[in-house]
Amino acid sequence: MASMNDKDYYAILGVEKDASTDDIRKAFQQKARKLHPDVNKEPDAEERFKEVSEAYAVLSDPDKRKRYDALRSGNPFAGYGSAPSQQGGSSDPFGFGGGPFGWGPFGGATSRRRSRAYRPRAGADVVYELTVDVQTAASGARRGVTYQRYVSCGVCHGSGSVESDHPATCPTCGGRGHITVDTGIFGVMAMTCPECEGTGRVVADPCSSCGGTGRTLSASEVVVEVPAGSHDGDEVVLQGMGNAGTNGSTAGNFVCRICVPEERITRRQASGCNLIGFGLPFLVFGLVSGTVGSFTVFLALLFVFGGYLVVRDGLRSSPRWWRNLGLAILNGVSNGFVIALFLVAMFSCTMRPYYYFW
Repeated sequence: MASMNDKDYYAILGVEKDASTDDIRKAFQQKARKLHPDVNKEPDAEERFKEVSEAYAVLSDPDKRKRYDALRSGNPFAGYGSAPSQQGGSSDPFGFGGGPFGWGPFGGATSRRRSRAYRPRAGADVVYELTVDVQTAASGARRGVTYQRYVSCGVCHGSGSVESDHPATCPTCGGRGHITVDTGIFGVMAMTCPECEGTGRVVADPCSSCGGTGRTLSASEVVVEVPAGSHDGDEVVLQGMGNAGTNGSTAGNFVCRICVPEERITRRQASGCNLIGFGLPFLVFGLVSGTVGSFTVFLALLFVFGGYLVVRDGLRSSPRWWRNLGLAILNGVSNGFVIALFLVAMFSCTMRPYYYFW
């Protein structure tokens, strides 16, 4: 049997030496489907399938690929350095970058990644911020919203398969979700099956429109009813108007979050309120214990700088704005309470012997 560095794994998979991890994965999938012993009855099919699997096991792993390239170049030690791999040292051997479907901003498969894996998943919610003024929020309104989301594929009706009603057992791993490959110098490796991506099932005949996911990206329109008496942060939920699920799973919701700028405190104002609230427990405990003088400079800095941050972005007349301001101060109080209690108690204990002596 030929040694590992005598084999041209790139030629076995039919890819160039600078092929990306995704190209290598796709090449393996194509060859594995043709050479799998359950499908191909030629005498050498099983041996060729093992050879293709061995090539994929080495080239799909950045570190092993680097060592293999070093061996092929005639320098057996060049691939054992501590320098980072070409793929950035990623722990994902298949280079999927964030999940087997390449999840995008809408929580679903992007058009750049096509997968035959059968992986039913519920669709994610679409969250949309609708900005209105105080008067509109108080009286209520209707607003039309246009947004992008994943919808059920019109060709395969969401299943991902054009003709078959049920997924098929993965021909590469036999439904196990993983494959075991003897790579020789690297030993026996168990890895997630690249065909089904660990599920053990694949779409029998993937839809050409959606690539087997059962959904496509599309523009949608909804009419949002803003209830009278709404406030900043309130939500209007439209059931089933979010992203469609993969392979026929349930769709998410469209969540419209009401934004009323006049009622919303800025991030700077929230920080200022937290500083003021943080100092209030020190002031109270200091007055009760008679140690407030020890914290004078500290409290002055908190209150002056915190007040400056609040005033800098402007004060509002909305009652809800003042309510949010008070909540931010209470948040600061909760953060400073335990620390203030501990420090005041410590100061009281250290000062008591001094007063007793006098």
